[in-house]
Amino acid sequence: MVRNTAREIAIHLSYELSFTDKPIDALLDERLTEETFSTLSAEDPIYAEVPNAKQEAYIRRLVKGVDTHAAELDGYIAKYAKGWSFARIPLVASAIMRVAMYEILYMPDIPNGAAINEAVEIAKKYETPETVKFMNGILGSFVRQELPQ
Repeated sequence: MVRNTAREIAIHLSYELSFTDKPIDALLDERLTEETFSTLSAEDPIYAEVPNAKQEAYIRRLVKGVDTHAAELDGYIAKYAKGWSFARIPLVASAIMRVAMYEILYMPDIPNGAAINEAVEIAKKYETPETVKFMNGILGSFVRQELPQ
């Protein structure tokens, strides 16, 4: 499994946070199993391979970070979503942007451009071209305005 697949799985789990009351560790323990991957692999090929220990640690770090910093990340999305109320942003799009912003803010080993590029590429699978363009603009503005040059 490559990192962008692990990132996409983290986005799926971050999206699921919007719909569950399960504690984050319980959700991750339930979803990051061979049984769950075996079941989901019929629906989505990204679940064909179970993450190794390093990939699982990366997924857990991302999802827990998004959960912990959700209010902060949503604040940035709302700030740069010119002309859109946060409630209008599709849940998948907000999950993708949360993961990218978390990587940018809290994972310095991941270049900002890589986080944005991966977010945009993943978004192309799930969102309309207009939403992808909108997300790219939010992430670009976020990096330019919030991070020291």
